Parts: sequence; structure tokens; C-alpha cells
Amino acid sequence: MFPEEFQKVSSPNFPSFPKNEWSDVSSQDWNDYVWQLRHKISTLKELESRLTLSDSERAGVLFASRSRLALSITPYFFTLIDRNDPNCPIRRQVIPQIDEAIDDPDEMEDPCGEDADMPVPGLVHRYPDRVLMLTTDRCSSYCRHCTRSRGVSGVGPDHLHLAWESALDYIRRHTEIRDVLLSGGDPLILSDERLDYLLGSLRAIPHIQMLRIGTRTPIFMPQRITPSLCAVLRKHHPLFISIHTNHPKELTAESRAGLAMLADSGIPLGNQTVLLKDINDTPEIQMQLVHKLLMCRVKPYYLYQCDLIKGSSHFRTSLQTGIDIIRHLRGYTSGYAVPQYVIDGPGGGGKIPINPDYLTGHEQGKTLLVNYRGKQYSYPDPTPGNKSLREELIRRHIADR
Repeated sequence: MFPEEFQKVSSPNFPSFPKNEWSDVSSQDWNDYVWQLRHKISTLKELESRLTLSDSERAGVLFASRSRLALSITPYFFTLIDRNDPNCPIRRQVIPQIDEAIDDPDEMEDPCGEDADMPVPGLVHRYPDRVLMLTTDRCSSYCRHCTRSRGVSGVGPDHLHLAWESALDYIRRHTEIRDVLLSGGDPLILSDERLDYLLGSLRAIPHIQMLRIGTRTPIFMPQRITPSLCAVLRKHHPLFISIHTNHPKELTAESRAGLAMLADSGIPLGNQTVLLKDINDTPEIQMQLVHKLLMCRVKPYYLYQCDLIKGSSHFRTSLQTGIDIIRHLRGYTSGYAVPQYVIDGPGGGGKIPINPDYLTGHEQGKTLLVNYRGKQYSYPDPTPGNKSLREELIRRHIADR
């Protein structure tokens, strides 16, 4: 149960949204993540009873429910939607549009090429010393820009095949692995007992140094962050959690309280944001987001270029958009607030950093630089040491002693 004392520390920056048509639901039920999961909005009928849909949304729900990625929205997250704004950034992230049925020829079923690097079902071993372990194919709510939309929710053309014991055995046999990232689906929708078993099994492997969890649960369903969950996670340090927040509106009094509980449990928190067209693709929105994240003790970690997911062209921006955002953050706010802009090389290239060009050339033994204001600087190359002078200085100082 989400603790009562953490629920309503509301402020202008971190509001608590009214329950609206769930106003008759008791606080005990509302703050129970199991209740939130059982009352997810997952059908067109449920959605239309709460929201006037556009034709594009209605057609999108019908397409998505049978073709690609199911509809699912927790009651809590649904309350963040501005029902009078068809372009509400929360609405556009979780309610399908018919644009999902439009496939660009450059898009891929497996845009990150994970299947090719999967030695056992559900385990991706791409980088030398770390693996990605898929723990479940379900989330509390589904992002319409989901990288694994083909395999999660049980609707898409593929299904994630998960084999925990085979994955654990592979990790035990490969001593070069020191870092395991748990993902899915969302690992934090698993029960405390299953999480404890999995984390404990990994922590018992001598060569595993760090564990990480990738989750959107503190945003979609902060009620899941409970004292009992934190007690489980605290047992398995060093443990890191990367959350996924795309817009400042997602950071509410409740999500901030959940993140505080995780931080108070000694868990370093980072954030991954996906750059989405007309949702968070301006420097102003990104500045608000990174500042709110730091107030929640979350380090902005990655800004992702949207992957080439099937039916995602309406979400994707140009690379220049992301570069311009980083240029407007660097130097204009705290270094801790500036994420690394990355693109996953399509088809399996891994994360490739993308930065504004601060190196402008090299001439006459100096590297030419430009700072965030566009002012030019130079930095000299190192010069060979003067060996004879060094020896003379040694003799002189020893003689003077």
C-alpha cells in the first residue's frame, strides 16, 4: 500500500490530480497498486465512457487492440489527461492514433536488433560486460512509442519468450558479465516475492557487480512504490533504477513521493526520455522536465531519439531537433541536468552518442573549440618534457637542501 503520509504533498510544481469519476473509490483502494492494475482502462468501451475520442483515436484503438500493442492505462495516469485538449502530451502517449497503422519503409519490427543478440530467450548480450534481461511482457500502461511493441502486451505479431532459469544459467557461465539490466515489459509490476527471488539469484553470482532496473512504474503507477518493495530492493545493493519520464506533467505529488521512497532506500535514480514530436520536442519543455527530475533526486541520464518502431513516424523528430535541445541545455543549466542524447543504431548498432559540435578544428598545435555561447577558444597540445631542465632542477633542489 502506498503510504498515506506520502500521498498529498502537493505543490504548484508537483500537483495531485483529482480522481474525477473515481471520486467514490476509497483512498485505501486508490493507493493500492493491485486495485490500479485490476481497473486499468483496456477497451474502447471503457475509454469512450470517460473521454470523447477523435475519429483517429477511435480507429487507432480498434487497430491497436488486434494488431500491434494493447491499450492499457492505469486510472491514476488517466487522471493526468487534459480531456479538453486533444494534443495533451499525456493523452498522446497512451491513447492510440490511426497513425500507428501507417508503416514507413524504414521502420522495423525489431528496431534495436535485440533478437540477433539473444543467446537464450529473453536475454540480450550485446555489450561485452553487461546483459539485458527481459523479465515480463506486461506493463501497467503501454506507451504508444514502445520499442518492444511487437512483443509486449500479448497483441503484437511476436511474443516475448522468457526463460529466467536459462538466462540465470547463461549469466553464471559467462564470467565477463558484471552488470545486469532488468527490463521487459516492466519489472516492477512483478510481486515483491518474485523480484526478491530474481534479484537474489543474480546477487548470488560472484562476478555480478551491479544490478539495474528499467521501469516506468513510478510514473504510471506510483502506488507500487511501497515500504515492502523498498525493503526488497534495499537488500540487493548496489542497485540502480532508470525511470522513464517524457514530460514534466508526469511528475506529480504522487510520483515525487514514490521516487523519494526509492532514493531514501539508497537507490541511485536516473531518467530516460524519448524525444517525441509535438510532445516534448522543445528546449523549454525539456528544461522544465530536467529541473523537475532533479527536484525528485533523479539524474537526467539519456535523451533517446525515437527508435524506428513500426507505426511510429508521427512520433519521430529530426536528429537536429535533439541536437538543438542539448545546445540549449548545455551551459544554460546545471551540468547534472543535461542528459546524453543518444540514438540506438538501427538494427543493432547499440547506443551512439549525438552531441552539438564543440570541436571546430585543429591548427598549429592547438585544438579549436567553441563554447555554449558560440565564443571561440583554443587548447594547446601537450609538448614534450624538457629532460635536461628537469634533471637540472632535481640537482639544484637536492643541493639546496
